[in-house]
Amino acid sequence: MAEPKDVIQVDDRWYVLATSSRTDDRTRVLKHDDLFGLFDRWGDIQPIGIGDQGLYFGGTRFLSRLEFNVNDRRPLLLNSNVQEDNALMVVDLTLPDLYQDDVLVIRKGTVHLFRSKLLWQGRCYEHVALHNYGGVPVSFELEWTFNADFRDVFEVRGARRPRRGRLLPCENRDRTLILGYWGLDDVLRETQIEFSRTPQWEDGYKARIACELSPGGSDDIYVTMSCRTGSDSDSSALPGVGYRRALRAHRALLKARRRGRAAVFTSNEQFNDWLNRSAADLHMLTSNLDTGPYPYAGTPWFSTPFGRDGLVTAMQTLWLEPDLARGVLAFLAAWQADEEDPAIEAEPGKILHEMRGGEMAALGEVPFARYYGTVDATPLFVWLAGMYYRRTGDRDFVASLWPHVERALAWIDHYGDSDGDGFVEYACHCANGLVQQGWKDSDDSVFHADGSDAPWPIALCEVQAYVYEARREAAVLARVVGRYDYAAVLEQQAESLKRHFNEVFWCEEIQTYALALDGLKRPCKVRTSNVGHVLATGIADETLARRAVRTLLSRDSFNGWGVRTVAKGEARYNPMSYHNGSVWPHDCGFTAAGIARYGRKEDVLAVMTGLFDASICLDLHRLPELFCGFNRLRGQGPTLYPVACRPQAWASGAVFHVLQSSLGLVFSPEKPQLRFFHPRLPDYLHRLEITNLRAGDGVIDLVFHRHPRDVGINVLRKEGDIEIAIVV
Repeated sequence: MAEPKDVIQVDDRWYVLATSSRTDDRTRVLKHDDLFGLFDRWGDIQPIGIGDQGLYFGGTRFLSRLEFNVNDRRPLLLNSNVQEDNALMVVDLTLPDLYQDDVLVIRKGTVHLFRSKLLWQGRCYEHVALHNYGGVPVSFELEWTFNADFRDVFEVRGARRPRRGRLLPCENRDRTLILGYWGLDDVLRETQIEFSRTPQWEDGYKARIACELSPGGSDDIYVTMSCRTGSDSDSSALPGVGYRRALRAHRALLKARRRGRAAVFTSNEQFNDWLNRSAADLHMLTSNLDTGPYPYAGTPWFSTPFGRDGLVTAMQTLWLEPDLARGVLAFLAAWQADEEDPAIEAEPGKILHEMRGGEMAALGEVPFARYYGTVDATPLFVWLAGMYYRRTGDRDFVASLWPHVERALAWIDHYGDSDGDGFVEYACHCANGLVQQGWKDSDDSVFHADGSDAPWPIALCEVQAYVYEARREAAVLARVVGRYDYAAVLEQQAESLKRHFNEVFWCEEIQTYALALDGLKRPCKVRTSNVGHVLATGIADETLARRAVRTLLSRDSFNGWGVRTVAKGEARYNPMSYHNGSVWPHDCGFTAAGIARYGRKEDVLAVMTGLFDASICLDLHRLPELFCGFNRLRGQGPTLYPVACRPQAWASGAVFHVLQSSLGLVFSPEKPQLRFFHPRLPDYLHRLEITNLRAGDGVIDLVFHRHPRDVGINVLRKEGDIEIAIVV
């Protein structure tokens, strides 16, 4: 047995610092590929809350200040929103009472200012439309103030650096302002700001444009903010033309994306709001890489490819949009580790944890330029590969992926189970790496019942479950590529792991599975939501699973909105912590899938209802990365976590995960291709439609009607040879 290594007592190095909250700021978010922006409700960028607002590109903040005023006064806010499809941020403003020499010259509510923002291909486009509804001419000055600190995203979230690169003097060229930074990585980063008409420049950073509007008169001004790195050249058209072209291209992309995926519509408009916002957020977070679409984890802190997050999001949405899973698998296969490199936790066959751009990653100040410190991405990769085949029957892609699946399985057997005890464990191998390497990766997330730290190496309960499902799915893939003997070996390994897991991890005294085994093979007897992931794979013994479900849905664990990461009463329980008592929507999705697997559909609906009720209370109906685990109180929404990412890909995917679990929808490459196991709907969904659902070479539209004890399913349209089976 490997000698355990004591956990180093350090502050969580990748903790997001916060001196104030952003939960009341109602930050507006836009994203396109590697560019994203966080704005206040006016459409400005200001150092408020935790100071994370800005325009970011490639891991760097390219714009840290954007203030829009009229005659040195901030306009009055009428309305602010991001359109349902996330294409545009739209803001309605009006002028306040404006005086000149103590004389009222413009009455409030006379002039309307429409302000919109659009991100496209490395540029932020802004349109300001003005209209005078008064009966007299008006004149005033519009003012924009800019600045760029070019801080790495890790600096924005609290990291301190001994030295930085050099900010360059600003340049004014007629209609254009250029802000620049020469980094320690010898890369020039520039923000170019271009107006549709020449402004008057003041102190280099402030642009003033005089406006005169006759009664009923209108005017339009466009601003383009471009992020350029290294040798990027500026090929933008005039700002007004660029805005209109970018908007048309964005709309066309959205339309094409909708054609390629299934759609869900229900009889409940509030549920539809949750569905539509989640779908739009997933589209916004998805970047088109050379290997296909990939969902970036979340803004602002995780707007980059993450292995685990991408795999989970692809699983959640596989039934709707299999192309996303294909893109995730292709990207992670391309970046699968080839050699041992302890500095980045790489080992042959291991799947990527995250990949980042930015100055600090390039210089190695953070290890995340290409980092492999995750224990679960590798079995999740194999699991998703099998799910993708069952969903699509795509033999050609499976054949191309098979060598990567084999290498991942070899990593599981050799590096993952280095001591040969049958369980996959982890330990941190680099000074800068993550201490905990499961999905709960904060430093304090793995502990014993008395609150003491668990020494390395650590074998998490859900990781063993992922390995179990990975081997079962790999057996199916092995037969597809003609490896029949290997398939039998994989199935035997899976069954052996199942027996061993239930013997070692079950803890009778807490009526659930242990969170983990520590380096001395002692179980961490703590009630956690990790068990929901265990149930989702089917590794749990039937009798033990029923008891684990009761524990998960007890009042200590289920707070009315969702399942707490750690149950109330455990040593490190804190409802305001990141991983020790909070509620994560994606985690609840796995719990719902696990409960459904063991036939407890009423409990699935309870989890779905908690998340749905939370979405009703939240801004834009958007579920955040996590929220606090306080008990649900009558008349109050969930308590927000101050620095949670919004949107977060796997939080957006949760609604589709729980919906699939409630319907019991399973795909197969053989007929019947669609199977519904004990479908159920909650009492607030009387009717549900799924349109454009593809299976094999066909497509089908279905409608579900809720009845008191079951669900009726009717086919509205069917093209191609598709069969359906319903188990009631």
